[in-house]
Amino acid sequence: MGRGLMKFKGIRPVLAGIGVLTLIQSIAIILQAKWLAEVISALFAGAKLQEQFGGAVLFLLAFIVRQISALLQQRIAYRFAERTGKELRKQVMEKLFELGPRFAKREGTGNLVTLVLDGVTKFRNYLELFLPRMLATGMTPALILLYVFTLDITAAVILIVTLPILIAFLILVGLAARKQMDRQWKSYRTLSNHFVDSLRGLETLKFLGHSKRHSKSIERVSDSYRSATMRTLRVAFLSSFALDFFTMLSVASVAVSLGLRLIDGHMTLLTGLTILILAPEYFLPVRMVGADYHATLDGKEAGEAMNAIIAEAEAEKASLAQWPASAAASLEWRADSRMKLSEVTVQHGEEGQPSLDRAGLELGGMGTIGIIGESGAGKSTLIDVLGGFLRPTGGEIMLNGLKLGDLASPEWRKQITYIPQSPYIFSGTLAENISFYSPGASRAAVEQAAIAAGLGALADSLPAGYDEPIGGGGRALSGGQEQRVALARALLSERPVLLLDEPTAHLDIETEYELKETMLPLFEGKLVLLATHRLHWMRDMDRIIVMEQGRIVETGTHDELVARRGAYYRLLSSHREAIL
Repeated sequence: MGRGLMKFKGIRPVLAGIGVLTLIQSIAIILQAKWLAEVISALFAGAKLQEQFGGAVLFLLAFIVRQISALLQQRIAYRFAERTGKELRKQVMEKLFELGPRFAKREGTGNLVTLVLDGVTKFRNYLELFLPRMLATGMTPALILLYVFTLDITAAVILIVTLPILIAFLILVGLAARKQMDRQWKSYRTLSNHFVDSLRGLETLKFLGHSKRHSKSIERVSDSYRSATMRTLRVAFLSSFALDFFTMLSVASVAVSLGLRLIDGHMTLLTGLTILILAPEYFLPVRMVGADYHATLDGKEAGEAMNAIIAEAEAEKASLAQWPASAAASLEWRADSRMKLSEVTVQHGEEGQPSLDRAGLELGGMGTIGIIGESGAGKSTLIDVLGGFLRPTGGEIMLNGLKLGDLASPEWRKQITYIPQSPYIFSGTLAENISFYSPGASRAAVEQAAIAAGLGALADSLPAGYDEPIGGGGRALSGGQEQRVALARALLSERPVLLLDEPTAHLDIETEYELKETMLPLFEGKLVLLATHRLHWMRDMDRIIVMEQGRIVETGTHDELVARRGAYYRLLSSHREAIL
């Protein structure tokens, strides 16, 4: 994160400001030690207290300048951390939408939610503490050392020798702490994902009578996180003790050397006392870095994780920058549009079966297309590729004559509406959930889309109608009602391409047939791709794509594929569906 800090907006003026204040603070520390030593040595020599009033005032002035400089440093760092944290959260949220649901599924929803909420707060704390400490460590010891050189070369040499030893020890302890922190962060991610998944499935667990049994699983995951946290704290406490111990030994070595030479008469009291006062100040920045390192390590890890998300999204955007200027117009889907997939492959690892294996497919105009196959056949992968959520590892895509490597362009995503297996219901009113993708839609348009999706009766039954809160903290909806909300969102957006990935997988058959009657008339005038393992949808599709082990093995209408008696016929037979 040291190099990554320079990428943040406004970091250079902030570093310059903190640097100037650190310089002033360092000079104040030196002058504070000088004037304090002069007052004490004069009093020790028998001078009157009244005669040292001027020196005491100068010491107090230096002390005040030091404290004001530290306060201004913290204020500048705090404001920069607040601003950067807000911008980083905004960037991460935008990039998560660009990367799509495939990325969220891979990383874990709970981990991403925790990262955006708690991670940003921890990263702000890291910036607020790290920036002043970093500059102080680089400037204050150097200035103090230069001043000590003018007073006594032997003491300066002792300071030069002891500081690298302290830093080396700090590095070793930091590596051990980082190892423990990596374990804690991994456990934290597991706990976050497990917690969110548990909340989502709590109603189902209660309905099946497994909620108490699931509490043991939560206890096990929580205990794993507790153990990882305690190991990290143990290393942090031991390292802090050891750091203070070695700092004390370093200061003691300087003090012993000064004391011996004072006794021998080779050094004056003023010089020895000045160096002795400055010795702890010389080691203080390193001690503060060591103490704050453990307190901010989780913030540093969160910052690196968020920057990794941004970098991955930027890498995808960089590939889009090579497209010709006419790409935006070519990506618009119309009745005469054409798309061709040639040898498209998605391989997640170097070994194993590809999720999508040299898929070839042609799409044109409007119509309904069903994608079927057993679990793991590659249906969702194909939907993710067509939605731009997943970049193929091989093959090419032709869209309206434009050769593409993937469909991750924002212009293409503006053409599509995606309905997953479990639509997310946000904490808000029914109307706000429906208009999520079209926040500027009128109330009349929202109500029209809701009625078309079969939500009219639900809205009429709610006390506040379309203004009734739903989602977190509001009224809970059934699975069928959630799917209708997602469908209403799609209708309100009026986008020409509709992608549905197992939209009824978690619904009972009665609710599914009821929803089907609502959905089919709304597919008209759109290109609809429906991935499902429920074969009763296929009679209503204009075209059917059959997939097996990542490959497209058959395409055609229901009657054509039945007559062919191939993979589609075998699926019908194995599911005991009516063939005629």
